[in-house]
Amino acid sequence: DPHGRFSIDPQFGIICTKKQLDHETQSVVVLTVQSQLGNSPIYSSTQVNISVIDINDNPPVFLTQSDRVTISHTQPPGTAVYIAHAEDKDSGLNGAIKYSIASKQSNAFSIDPSLGVVNLTRTVFADKQHEYTLHIAAEDSGIPPLTSSLMLDSLAAKIVILDINDNSPSFTSSPFSYVMEDVEVGFLVHRIIAKDPDEGRNGQVTYHILSGNENKAFVLDKITGLLTTAQLLDREIQNRYNLTVMALDDGSPALSATQVLTIVILDVNDETPIFLKQLYETAVRENQDPGEFVLKVEAVDRDAGLNSLLRYEILPGTGYEKFKMNPDSGELITTASLDRETQEVFSIKGNSCRDLGSPSRSSTAQLYLMVLDENDHNPMFAKTQYQISVREDLEEGSAILDLFASDKDDGLNGEVMYSLIDDTFGAFAIDSVTGSIVTTKALDRETKSQYTFRAVASDCSTHLPRSSTVMTILIQDVNDNVPKFEQSYYKASVWEGQSPKTDIIQVFATDLDSGLNGETEYSILSGNENATFLIDSARGILATNTVLDHENASSYREMASSHRLVLLASDRGTPSLNSTATVLITVLDVNDNPPVFSSPEYHIHVKESIPVGSHLTEVSANDCDAGTNAEITYAIISGNDRGHFHLDGKTGSVDLMKMLDYEDTMKFTLIIQAT
Repeated sequence: DPHGRFSIDPQFGIICTKKQLDHETQSVVVLTVQSQLGNSPIYSSTQVNISVIDINDNPPVFLTQSDRVTISHTQPPGTAVYIAHAEDKDSGLNGAIKYSIASKQSNAFSIDPSLGVVNLTRTVFADKQHEYTLHIAAEDSGIPPLTSSLMLDSLAAKIVILDINDNSPSFTSSPFSYVMEDVEVGFLVHRIIAKDPDEGRNGQVTYHILSGNENKAFVLDKITGLLTTAQLLDREIQNRYNLTVMALDDGSPALSATQVLTIVILDVNDETPIFLKQLYETAVRENQDPGEFVLKVEAVDRDAGLNSLLRYEILPGTGYEKFKMNPDSGELITTASLDRETQEVFSIKGNSCRDLGSPSRSSTAQLYLMVLDENDHNPMFAKTQYQISVREDLEEGSAILDLFASDKDDGLNGEVMYSLIDDTFGAFAIDSVTGSIVTTKALDRETKSQYTFRAVASDCSTHLPRSSTVMTILIQDVNDNVPKFEQSYYKASVWEGQSPKTDIIQVFATDLDSGLNGETEYSILSGNENATFLIDSARGILATNTVLDHENASSYREMASSHRLVLLASDRGTPSLNSTATVLITVLDVNDNPPVFSSPEYHIHVKESIPVGSHLTEVSANDCDAGTNAEITYAIISGNDRGHFHLDGKTGSVDLMKMLDYEDTMKFTLIIQAT
């Protein structure tokens, strides 16, 4: 209790007030009371809470004595126009404030008793009164209640209610305008008009282009609303403009309205038709019926209406009569069947297009038409048959002839494929693309001297006939075969003593070649010493050239009775080829030579005591003949009457048959005959 508002009886502990209490200053007081027994140092304390109960001793008080507000005459009913606020220091019901309008000059206002909010109960637009004074009372709920008042001056009471900018401008001019594209700069296009019912500056309107005039084609007078051209117009570049135009009043804040003004540019025939292409290229099939679609030409005219309506035609030129053009659509069709082999390309330079403007404008384009091939021609050889000669010594893979078949068609239809359809015995093949005939193995005229087969030319067609030609290939001989004797070794015989030119044997040699390469000539290569023999060079007959003697010994013989000749067979080719054979000629013996003893006399000395059976001597005779003519038989023809001796008829051996007696016979003379 720093302010000394309370006292306490020291003996009985009764607490009393000493000063007037104020609830609004302090509503609760907390006192600490201490008790002590005598002079004892021991004491105790307690806390006493005192609540100061409020009495209604404070009236409501407004924070300001007067206030002023302004309102618009267009505010709707229910609009809060002011909030009255008063304060009451009391609490509870004593501080609960109720508001009221103490003096009503108009029924246009009401007040919320609890919140103090002043609301419009109706509009004041129709009132002629320009200001209002409201007296608002604030009363608490104490008993008795206390009241305070406040003079409230509204805006209407102090200021004449002026118009507020509550109307936006409204366009009355048309949103469409039309202008020819060839007008000059500064041409009046349109007048924009907008109305604003507000007064004064709130109703003053200015005009502005917000968008759509990016290329600055137009200029707008913001005061008069006159829209004029700022540059030359071109409908073909831009055929309309959509200008967003704003009408803005001068209020605060300013209100505005917008309008999309569509300016349509009217066409003038100032554009020439232009083909999408200056050169139209396409292909059309041959052999089609008239009326076949070829192509469609198209031109554009940036003008409009009749100025852009186009008509197409073909101007006279080479081949134009075979085509017809639709004047409206530009579609080109054939009027006759086309033949690529007659004319493959049509180049029409006079394809025209004109518009229907006045005066008319036109342009031209060129047509380049390629006639597509159809497989309507079969391949054809230049000749129906070919005959060629080739050497038999050609290497395998050699080209002997390049066939060619022409096909009037084009592309794949004209690509000729070659083949062989007869048996070539594996000797020939044809390149399917080039038509080149080549050998596939070594040729041999001696095996086969002629080939005949057919070559076929065909294209990709499955229904057209193929073309064929007959190939006759003659194989020319090459001297590749040696003359060959029937035997490599011959035996022949001839009687000695024959006259010259006696035929002995005929030999044969064959040569598989032909002509001179196969003609054989015979000669003696060796063994014909002393020109003993001769041979017919054409027929191969071997004959004697001299009289032969069987007994004549010569160094050219193997034995006395035979001759070995080496014969040569040569052809007449270049170079010449040859071979040899051996002929063994035996000279047959004639018995024209008697036996001749090696000695005319034989002298033999023996002792008389030689035993019987002893070999005494051997006689020998030689016969130049041969064979049986030379076989000698020996015989004792005289001197052996008593049979002392024995002569072997074959060997000529003389043996003792009886004992000899010198005293009886001291000499024997034997006559021996050799036959």
